[in-house]
Amino acid sequence: MSLQQDIMTAMKAAMKSKDQTALAALRAVKSEILLAQTETGSKEEITEDQEIKILSKLVKQRKDSAAIFSEQNREDLAEPELAQAEVISQFLPAQLSEAEIEKVVVETIAATGAVGMKDMGKVMGMVNQKLAGQADGKTISTIVKAKLS
Repeated sequence: MSLQQDIMTAMKAAMKSKDQTALAALRAVKSEILLAQTETGSKEEITEDQEIKILSKLVKQRKDSAAIFSEQNREDLAEPELAQAEVISQFLPAQLSEAEIEKVVVETIAATGAVGMKDMGKVMGMVNQKLAGQADGKTISTIVKAKLS
């Protein structure tokens, strides 16, 4: 079953259960997918990698918004953002632990022969490609910096 079909099924379930938070999150996902499809001018299917990027972007946006709202002591606004991020995360691949990410980073550094911070971009690019959707870019960046410095 494609992501679009999964989203539509989840939207129907959210409508029936009157879950407005889930419905808003799922509508946002559907909208982003439709925008990505029509971006090229034809209504062609988008790849799984593109779907994962879209979902990751939406989750990150909501978490960033929630963090800003929390800093401003607006928990009433932060909670719905986190709830929507949780709903969207259900459609992402399982997230890796820091130990698993660290293992991939170490392997990539060894494979590329990276020695310092000047090679961080090359390592980040390869690791992000390997772990698409399975790890947060901020976590990867922190681990790569620690290993290269």
